Amino acid sequence: MVMLPHQANVAGNVHGGEIMKMMDNAAYVAAHKHARSSVVTARVDELIFHQPIYVGNLVTCHAYLTFVGKSSMEVSVVVSVEDLYKEKSSNCALTALFSMVAINAGGHPMPVPSLELTTDHEKAVFEEAKLRYEANRNKERVCILPSNLT
Repeated sequence: MVMLPHQANVAGNVHGGEIMKMMDNAAYVAAHKHARSSVVTARVDELIFHQPIYVGNLVTCHAYLTFVGKSSMEVSVVVSVEDLYKEKSSNCALTALFSMVAINAGGHPMPVPSLELTTDHEKAVFEEAKLRYEANRNKERVCILPSNLT
């Protein structure tokens, strides 16, 4: 997608939220195709901005599953950016890990197919993602509101 002026912030860079929305959509598609059901975003980890994106740049999101649990999936999303005015290859602009959960018609988590791993690299990435999944699952989920909002 080519970035347009209405997607820019006051500094002239494309607003990070615009790119995050694209990434979330890409993660949704990858997880939905795997689960063949509706999915929701449960968590976003390690969102890293590697370089700015400007109006007129071509942005492409690449999403692929790295881990599948019972109902949840970790999707790695890589955003590449290309300056269409220069003869350079595209560069990595952002990366993130999205945790997506498959849901049934009632909005409850539902089982998903296991992930078929064919290469040693895929197996290694899966094991790393499994460790992240287990660590995140064991974290206490607390929402602390400022005192003026309680």
